[in-house]
Amino acid sequence: MDAENNNGAFGTWDYVVLSLMLIISASIGVYYRFTGGKQKTTQEYLHGDKDLSVIPVAVSLMASFMSAITILGVSTENYTFGTQFVVINFGYGIATPFAAYCFLPVFFKMQATSAYQYLEIRFGATTRLCTSLAFSLQMVLYMGIVLYAPAIALEAVTGISKTVAILSVGIVCTFYSTIGGMKAVVVTDVFQSLLMFAAVFLVIIKGAIDVGGLGEIWRIAKEGGRLEFDNTSPDPTVRHTWWSLILGGGFTYCSLYAVNQTQVQRLLTLRDLRRSQIALWLSWPVLTLLSLSTSFAGLAIYSKYYNCDPLTSGRISSSDQLMPLFVGDTMREFPGLCGLFVAGIFSGSLSTVSSALNSLAAVTLEDYLKPVYLKIYKKSIPENRTGFISKLLALLYGLVCLAIAFTSEHLGGILQASLTIFGVVGGPLLGVFTLGMFCPCANEVGAVSGLVGGLIIAFWIGFGGPKPPPLTLPVSIESCPVESNTFGSNSTFGDFEISTENSTFLIEASNLSSNDDEYFYLYRLSYMWYVLIGFFVTILIGLVVGWTYSMFFKTKPPPSDPNLFAPFVRRFVRRRTSKSDGSSIEVKNYIKVEKLDPRGAIVSTSTESLKQDVSLL
Repeated sequence: MDAENNNGAFGTWDYVVLSLMLIISASIGVYYRFTGGKQKTTQEYLHGDKDLSVIPVAVSLMASFMSAITILGVSTENYTFGTQFVVINFGYGIATPFAAYCFLPVFFKMQATSAYQYLEIRFGATTRLCTSLAFSLQMVLYMGIVLYAPAIALEAVTGISKTVAILSVGIVCTFYSTIGGMKAVVVTDVFQSLLMFAAVFLVIIKGAIDVGGLGEIWRIAKEGGRLEFDNTSPDPTVRHTWWSLILGGGFTYCSLYAVNQTQVQRLLTLRDLRRSQIALWLSWPVLTLLSLSTSFAGLAIYSKYYNCDPLTSGRISSSDQLMPLFVGDTMREFPGLCGLFVAGIFSGSLSTVSSALNSLAAVTLEDYLKPVYLKIYKKSIPENRTGFISKLLALLYGLVCLAIAFTSEHLGGILQASLTIFGVVGGPLLGVFTLGMFCPCANEVGAVSGLVGGLIIAFWIGFGGPKPPPLTLPVSIESCPVESNTFGSNSTFGDFEISTENSTFLIEASNLSSNDDEYFYLYRLSYMWYVLIGFFVTILIGLVVGWTYSMFFKTKPPPSDPNLFAPFVRRFVRRRTSKSDGSSIEVKNYIKVEKLDPRGAIVSTSTESLKQDVSLL
């Protein structure tokens, strides 16, 4: 959007509100830097000393991935494509018990700083390294989009360049997450989540006041064809259906909340498994409330622009700027409201990036640096040095993500871009953990082969092309000033056919029956299926290659520790590995072991196992 359209959108009080939010966020990091153990150990810096409360962790779980992208992307989704996307929340709910009762108990048994340490114990060091590298790639790409999202908002409302906006968010969140550790991340997540909800409800309330109530917003959306909840088409090339949203959304949820380092690390900050499961359950309604509220905010925006689409008329350059434009058009006369909205958008990105920086630091320390240090120096990194190393890593990753953010504008719509990244990487990663926890016959050769194969196929389908343009719903510019439009009679604009009559502009989608057959079939698939494709390709290759390798080399899987499997699989493993007389089997309980120097200071920390005999009745 041209900067001239933004003159006056941001006043003194708006800058005060935005600056206050950034100062409070940074101050939380400073506070936790100089309290407690001052974030000097891995236990405190990366796990918050395991004394966090359930509700803050639950809110933080929501804020980690559902942030600025949710606010900007979901509102745009409902404006442009309709309300079918809200069905994804059912998928999240269905997937929650799988994350809470199948995957989480295994991680809680291990109590490892890195979730990928499980894969080394289950399969081997190669599997751990490959999966942690895939996670690092996924999060760096995602954080680039997350930093880019509020830059769009600030540019649209104030005219400030994307460069300044990206640097503002990136530097602040890198600062407080670097010095404050996990406690600072979780507490700022709660504060920033309140601002996120405030920004969304601000749009809904102002939209309702302007058109005459919530019912009027609903009526306009219905007349404009935006209300759709019943698309049950089995066609996988249809962008959003019940099948793609529930299955794709459910698997995406599991890839994020069941096996992703960011969420597993957060869940392990609680003292016991029960509290962790409660936090996971509580995060779902909070997540759903934000999703549904943001969806309705998209309809509120449509109620203002349904007769003068700002993207088609040239007021904005990207559909992701719709919500910021609405705020600038309707709230600029109220001091501080634009600033509150932008603070909410910034808060969403701050919470997500800070969470990712903390998790990337944990993975790099545990999966890359510690094994190399141990191999070279034949001893562990001293515990009193790991805190400093973690902070340095968080700082470095913050700088990397700033660089990625400047290229994110080439990835398309932020919502679809983020879910595509989650799908093509998260699906194969979920597949490897599923092989480990649900398939006792799986081995390392199969797991690594499945991961590589799943990533190749998923990346090929997800980022290959050309892809057909998505089918958008009809828009109109009949109420726009005629002099502001440059369309000729019966001309075309993108995917639309434009006709003019008596100075009235009507734009209808002209490709509702587009010639998609000219595109390669796999490139036409809905992006919601990418996660399932990556998952099942990983499982299939993992089982086939693993079985073939075992048969060819006549190898058998060694007796497995039952604690490495999901609870209901664990009973089967115990029976299979028990002695013929049914007396006992060897079970390991993984605990964190701390080595102390003569003065009682922690020298190193490692995850080890305690062996005990468990009688089988």
